[in-house]
Amino acid sequence: MDTLDTAREQAAARRSRRTAKGLLALALGAVLLGATACGGNAGASPGKDQQDGKGGTEAGASKTPTSQAQLTISPKNGATGVDTSGALKIAAAKGKLTKVTVTGPGGTAVDGSISADGSTWTPAGVLATHTHYAVSATAVDANGLNTAQQTSFTTLSPKNVNFGNFNINSGSTYGVGMEVSIHFNKPVLNQADTHKGITVTASNGVEVAGHWFGNQRIDFRPENYWTPGTKVTLHLRLDGVKMSPGVYGQQSKDVSFTIGRSQTSVVDNKDKILKIYHGTTLYKQFPASLGDAQHTTYNGKMVIEEKSLVVDMDSRTVNLGDAYHIKDVPHGMRLSDSGTFAHGNYWRPLSVFGHENTSHGCVGLHDVKGGGDPNTPAAWFYNHSLIGDVVQVVNSPDKVIDPGNGLNGWNMGWAAWKAN
Repeated sequence: MDTLDTAREQAAARRSRRTAKGLLALALGAVLLGATACGGNAGASPGKDQQDGKGGTEAGASKTPTSQAQLTISPKNGATGVDTSGALKIAAAKGKLTKVTVTGPGGTAVDGSISADGSTWTPAGVLATHTHYAVSATAVDANGLNTAQQTSFTTLSPKNVNFGNFNINSGSTYGVGMEVSIHFNKPVLNQADTHKGITVTASNGVEVAGHWFGNQRIDFRPENYWTPGTKVTLHLRLDGVKMSPGVYGQQSKDVSFTIGRSQTSVVDNKDKILKIYHGTTLYKQFPASLGDAQHTTYNGKMVIEEKSLVVDMDSRTVNLGDAYHIKDVPHGMRLSDSGTFAHGNYWRPLSVFGHENTSHGCVGLHDVKGGGDPNTPAAWFYNHSLIGDVVQVVNSPDKVIDPGNGLNGWNMGWAAWKAN
């Protein structure tokens, strides 16, 4: 009897323990179910925010909205040998450009603008040769979402370069008739873009325009003579300009000069007198000898383009055969590229000046051999003249000098000057 009671008690204890374990398991399951349900995903259907990716989660992961705007930048990142014009293109599709920055060495920004519809960005000018550029562009789509790209590239190093030699020196002072003249060492076929790369500005704001003489020379001047005291600056921005097929410019610099006092001269072939004016006031005058009947002097306004204390004048250089060769002509001032000078003359008697034309087209003033006497008319005129002063010849039987023969564009009307 005792043994049977003991077995029954043991069986009852086992049943009691199994029941407790079952209740504990049910309780834990309920807790876990509650915890999962609080997470918002226990077999439940997702809401609108999950479906359109604007909030909440889907399958336990967060989605970031993506801009639909598409940016295109040419040339490709890391490109080399890129052309200085036409190769840089930045565009946006399915959106609009909001900001574009193109920078060169030292962070120097390239000027440019975004089109009115926001689809493209265009540089204002050409890029420099052999230069590394960085590009940063941002665009926005219709939902206000942004996208951005950054690239970089290097422009070409040209095999053929065209340089312009100009006739002014920085810090110098010139006369009121001075023209800025640039001669290129190679022909310029793309004159429009080359012209855009050259400007001349004046401190008083007067308009200054350029004129091409052929395909290797361009000169700049205002409509009327410069105002005394004006500061004039030549701006060369030719680096990267394609002047001709395969030929590029590389100059980028500024050169400034100042206009001095107003001095102009008029020499009348009838009375053979050189009259020197300061402003409109007659300042001084000297008797002169101009070109003889076979070698008349050009009419027109001629600008002093160079000065030399002694000039070697050889008739063969101006296609006059062996007519003369004087190696020590004193106080020479060139008035044309074809050989017209105002100069001293020591080989003619004093009585010639003011009475007889004896030169081969030049304006001659009395002088002494060697030019050592500062009191002669030629010495005075030389010492008181600036490059850029104007010497005008009137009443000569010859034609008006060609505007391109020296710095003599003043013989061309303003409208014609600006025409090209």
